[in-house]
Amino acid sequence: MPAVGNSCGASDLPGEHGSHEHRAGRTPVTQARLVLLGTKGGPRLVDTRKTIGTLLLINDVPYLVDCGYGTSNQLVAAGVTLDRIRYVFLTHHHSDHLLDYGPLVYNAWIEGVRSQVDAYGPPPLETATAAFWEYVKIDVDTRIVDEGRIDPRPLLVVHEFDGPGTVLSNDDVTVTSARVIHPPIEHAYAFRFDTDDRSIVISGDTTYAPELVALATGADVLVHEVMHLPALDRLLARNPRAATLREHLVASHTVPEDVGRVAAEAQVKTVVLTHFVPGDDPGITDEMWSEGVRKHFGGRVIVGKDLMEI
Repeated sequence: MPAVGNSCGASDLPGEHGSHEHRAGRTPVTQARLVLLGTKGGPRLVDTRKTIGTLLLINDVPYLVDCGYGTSNQLVAAGVTLDRIRYVFLTHHHSDHLLDYGPLVYNAWIEGVRSQVDAYGPPPLETATAAFWEYVKIDVDTRIVDEGRIDPRPLLVVHEFDGPGTVLSNDDVTVTSARVIHPPIEHAYAFRFDTDDRSIVISGDTTYAPELVALATGADVLVHEVMHLPALDRLLARNPRAATLREHLVASHTVPEDVGRVAAEAQVKTVVLTHFVPGDDPGITDEMWSEGVRKHFGGRVIVGKDLMEI
């Protein structure tokens, strides 16, 4: 994969990596590369940030967390061809996290993927996947006959889970989930990726959650959503349902000060801010996003940008 723009070099990160120990008898894997594909929260499309999606490359194998609209394009922009996709994780079933899930797998099929693609997420992932294949059934069936393609449907294997715990464990990584607080969504999860030399936690959408603190304890990097409360009035002025939307946003997203509390209590080394709410307000500077975090957290704070590598 070529160098990704807006890079924050991984070599700048501390040399100690949480509590995850090297697996006996194995050479440590190449350090996991973290790329922010899209960093905007919410379904509205803007020209400042792409919708949320986060990529880990572990031993050069892509592990994708969330698939907001345009994730396929952002993967290509990051230098990852779609036929390389192997693992997809969904934190929850809001559209800005899953709208490109089915299309991504479809696009990978068009690009020639022949290996199994494993998708992990909460219910109703199995139903949603079946519904997508029904949606594109005529196209898929036609292309199998007309273009001599393999059937893509058996390649996509769904692993639906409805509680916290180990999601995936292979020779390169262990992925663990914790349920977070994102009402009214019942099944919303954060993920922790532990490799031999690095631990990365992705919060998903949540307000302050003790479960996330426990999951992130000792991690090298915490990728956390963030909401700038003073800017909500400008955001809500564009929405006729402002009162209902404000209630939802305040109850289900995290202000910078609480991001700092989570990071400090979990004793992580680096915080990366993403899933910005609002993500299209030019009046919010990087310092405004990060200053509240720094009130409680003394470690490294990175304000995420699309296609930034950490």
